[in-house]
Amino acid sequence: MSDYDHEYDYDAGPDLRDDDGTEQHPWRHPVNIGHLVMGLAFLGLVVIWAVVVGTDIPNEDVRWLLPVPWVLAGGAGLVATAVAARRRASS
Repeated sequence: MSDYDHEYDYDAGPDLRDDDGTEQHPWRHPVNIGHLVMGLAFLGLVVIWAVVVGTDIPNEDVRWLLPVPWVLAGGAGLVATAVAARRRASS
């Protein structure tokens, strides 16, 4: 018998239960809403920057574009908060 001939217990893994005892799926984890909002805002600012650099948008119109990522990211944060609250209330 070699050193590589051993059985592996695939069921023996980390305990995947939440604090309330419900089973948590291994491919799902809680989303940090602050990280989600800031990531979306950063992505939006990069898109706005790329649009401004790649096109000839007048400076007067840029001031209307810059708040858009913050508003959309804030809206996504509100939606994520509402969905998380609804999931907690239903379980």
